[in-house]
Amino acid sequence: MHAHDHHEHSGEALSRVAEATLVRSGEQWTAMRARIFSVLAGFEKPASAYDIADAVSQAEGRRVAPNSVYRILDLFVNANLARRVESANAYVANAHPDCLHDCIFLVCDSCGQTTHIDDDSITGTVRSAAASAGFAAVRPVIEVRGKCAACR
Repeated sequence: MHAHDHHEHSGEALSRVAEATLVRSGEQWTAMRARIFSVLAGFEKPASAYDIADAVSQAEGRRVAPNSVYRILDLFVNANLARRVESANAYVANAHPDCLHDCIFLVCDSCGQTTHIDDDSITGTVRSAAASAGFAAVRPVIEVRGKCAACR
């Protein structure tokens, strides 16, 4: 399997790289965006906008609407700060937002754990197949459903 050479950030380092990446894209790193990113990065599994809105509402001491969270999550996905797990309508923080690439999600049907892997040979083949069909793939999303090692 061909993997990317990149550094996976975590904690405060991930927030700093996310901020820098968002600012480079021409957007502002506001207090609410920082809070939503921090909450998203703190989840062990993919989180829905409702999960994130609830957590941010508790932390802020005021209600934060899921619609506001969805808008920020869409911004994060477009800026490569987060990935959307399509089949779960949920999001994960991108641990290497400074590296633009396609990714593959392994989604456990039992516990919901989602593992992100990089394999440029697979995603390159998907992009080539799309191009052969006259389709311009913006960002392929590949999800494999099954059982993780712990649930097997």
